[in-house]
Amino acid sequence: MAESPGFASHQTHPPSGPSSLKELTLLFLRLGATAFGGPAAHIAMMDDEVVHRRRWLSREQFLDLLGATNLIPGPNSTEMAIHIGYLRAGWAGLLVAGTCFILPATVIVTTIAWAYVKFGSLPQTAGILYAVKPIVIAVILQALWRFGRAALKTKLLAVIGIISVVSVSMGVNELLVLFCAGVIAAVARWIIAHWKGSIPSTLALIGTAPLISLPTFATATGTAVSLNLSLLFLFFLKVGSVLFGSGYVLLAFLRADLVERWHWMTEGQLLDAVAIGQMTPGPVFTTATFVGYVLGGLPGAAVATIGIFLPSFVFVAISGRLVPHIRRSPTAGAALDGVNIASLALMAVVTWQLGAAAVVDVTTIALLSLSLVLLIRFRLNSAWLILGGALASLALFVLGRH
Repeated sequence: MAESPGFASHQTHPPSGPSSLKELTLLFLRLGATAFGGPAAHIAMMDDEVVHRRRWLSREQFLDLLGATNLIPGPNSTEMAIHIGYLRAGWAGLLVAGTCFILPATVIVTTIAWAYVKFGSLPQTAGILYAVKPIVIAVILQALWRFGRAALKTKLLAVIGIISVVSVSMGVNELLVLFCAGVIAAVARWIIAHWKGSIPSTLALIGTAPLISLPTFATATGTAVSLNLSLLFLFFLKVGSVLFGSGYVLLAFLRADLVERWHWMTEGQLLDAVAIGQMTPGPVFTTATFVGYVLGGLPGAAVATIGIFLPSFVFVAISGRLVPHIRRSPTAGAALDGVNIASLALMAVVTWQLGAAAVVDVTTIALLSLSLVLLIRFRLNSAWLILGGALASLALFVLGRH
């Protein structure tokens, strides 16, 4: 893949000033309040806004950042927001974009957690998302089409993509797929160019990238541990520092300590927390906000939210500066191309799994088809389309049809 000459200029001379920060604030507050459907949908909406509509980044640059987020722990869509903010407005943009993307979901989840603690159960939200889910699938499919056209540069990358899809579908670990895709692409580039000197260091960089952030904190091991805010913060800081994968992986982390080791929550409470993280807009990791509120009220929600998201800001601040240097190296750039293709493969498999649960009858098929037409033919903004779906779902729910 050819070097993207504009990337370095974005990186070293990002636009700044009140207008840029205002743009970032408004955009990511809106995305944070309307981005239903999990990381794949969030990333698709960001692509529509920052690549297609505003042209802040080229699609190749966006894909490079997507590949980079898959090599560090934490929530991918939040890290994409942080990357975009940094490229748009420097360090201030990094903080503004990430915070604004997280904030709406945090407020929504905190409100739901308050009702949960007060009334002891969750509101019935599944029916309200009935019409939203197929629209989210349409948004992701449109993004996959755009990403694929930019990323599939060679036949080798197409083969790597197919192998990655098959591997993930068979249950192979996502990190292993990303690692192997990067190595294969890098080795192929080296063989073609006969560039023998750089391959050992390149492979070492790729091989250690997923392991950069694996610190762990000592945790108590008794049958029960008294709750305190410092330990709650350190626990979620650890989770945010080491967790790769989806909200279901997060569930495994939380269950091991909060339910089995420390006995702070019941199984039912934990499942409710994960369900809220999945059903509300914005980052799925706001599950931590719900858990924090249930365990410690508003202070607990605050320390849990800060703890789980703080590592993402740090990792992006470090890794974002390395991406343009990787792209300038032919071999390392080829490895990044391989990681990008594998990232799209992961996104495609997730989309298939989500689609099987979302497109379940004639109505949802019609919604999916209509959404694709509105997105592709009429270029309707995806955020407004999803908001329309939410209103339609609410109307159907009130009428008692779903």
